[in-house]
Amino acid sequence: APVSKTGGWGFESLLPCSPHLTRPILNRQTKRMMQRQGQLGPDGTPAVPNAAERQERRAPTRQPVRTPSGPPRPGVFVRMADGVKDVRGELRKVAWGTPLEVRNYTTVVIFTLIILVSFVFALNLGFARAISGLFGT
Repeated sequence: APVSKTGGWGFESLLPCSPHLTRPILNRQTKRMMQRQGQLGPDGTPAVPNAAERQERRAPTRQPVRTPSGPPRPGVFVRMADGVKDVRGELRKVAWGTPLEVRNYTTVVIFTLIILVSFVFALNLGFARAISGLFGT
C-alpha cells in the first residue's frame, strides 16, 4: 500500500508543461473577468493594447494628496477623556465572577503553575547533567 497521498503516480506531474501552448488555460470565471477588464478579446485571445493604453500603463497618473475635509480633530485631552469613558462603559458590560469563583480559579492557576515550573526545572536539571556528563566537565 502506498504511503504518500500521491502513491502510485510516481514522480511525473499530472499537469505537464507544454511549451507549444500559446494562451493560458483559464476557467470560465477568470476568462470572463479578464474580458471585462479588457485583457482578453471576445474569442479568448490576449487583447493587444493600442499605443495610448501602453503609455497609460507605463506612466500612471499621480493622484493629489487630499486633506480630510471634516470637522477639526479634538485635542489630546478630550480624546483621552473619551477613551476613559469608553473603557468604563465596556467594563460595565463584563460579567464579573463571585469571590468564591475567583478564589477557586486562582488556586487552580497557582497549582498548575507550580506543577509546570517544577516539570521545566526537572527537565532543565536533567539536560544540564546529561550535557555535563557528555562533555566530561
